[in-house]
Amino acid sequence: MFFTMYFRWSLLLFCCALGFAQAAEKPDLMHGKTYSSAINPDLYWVSEKLDGVRARWDGDKLISRGGQVFAAPPWFSADFPDVALDGELWIKRGHYAQTLSVVSQKQAHEGWKEIKLMVFDLPRHKGSFTQRLQVLSQVFQANTSPYLALIKQFRVQDEAELMKNLQQVTRQGGEGLMLHHQDALYIQGRTADLLKLKPVQEGVAIVIDYKPGKGKFQGMVGSLKLRDKQGREFYVGSGLSDQQRKHAPPISSMVRFKYQGLTKNGLPRFPVFLEIVK
Repeated sequence: MFFTMYFRWSLLLFCCALGFAQAAEKPDLMHGKTYSSAINPDLYWVSEKLDGVRARWDGDKLISRGGQVFAAPPWFSADFPDVALDGELWIKRGHYAQTLSVVSQKQAHEGWKEIKLMVFDLPRHKGSFTQRLQVLSQVFQANTSPYLALIKQFRVQDEAELMKNLQQVTRQGGEGLMLHHQDALYIQGRTADLLKLKPVQEGVAIVIDYKPGKGKFQGMVGSLKLRDKQGREFYVGSGLSDQQRKHAPPISSMVRFKYQGLTKNGLPRFPVFLEIVK
């Protein structure tokens, strides 16, 4: 998990360094927490979680979550409405790196023709999420831009139906689902009114090597190199306790791990160590 996230953030920071213009201030974005089965899904609106780049349209320009102005060509946003919109710059499923490459260039270019701003919220509206969706629906009735789209929101009756939708989305290459409480106001920061749901799978693999730890894990194991029954080799560092880093599972021992689907290279995505298999 660490290495996949590290690569993604390193890529993002590198592309940011290419030259976003600095905005006046960072947008006050709303962020989600991890889904818990303790909630009642029928109180939430559900949508697909897109693997795009978060962006705020402020009625005049596109701003990143870090407060940089995207160098989008004037024609890209020419027909956008003059209201603030929250969304994801996106090409299609599995194309995060390509999306980031396009939107991170310091100069406007033709690559933006592949991008759409996929909208999921109306951040300046003071009403509930259901009320905001109603307003968004009205806004998009008049939308003529080919680069602007409204993410589909739907309802489910129970967790069984929710999980069925999750399986359908992930089978088609999607990341997961987002759940937005029907009565939630738009607030800045992380909130349980917005939840992320991704598939979790488990597997077993054999320990074949170690990678030494760095920083606070200096002198300990940083991660385990594993090989599963399909012959795939990958590292797992997340989930290891300090004691397990000091006394790592022996070479040739079997361990259980969880993960969230597969990467485009066919490796377990975001693997997390669970236990040694007895």
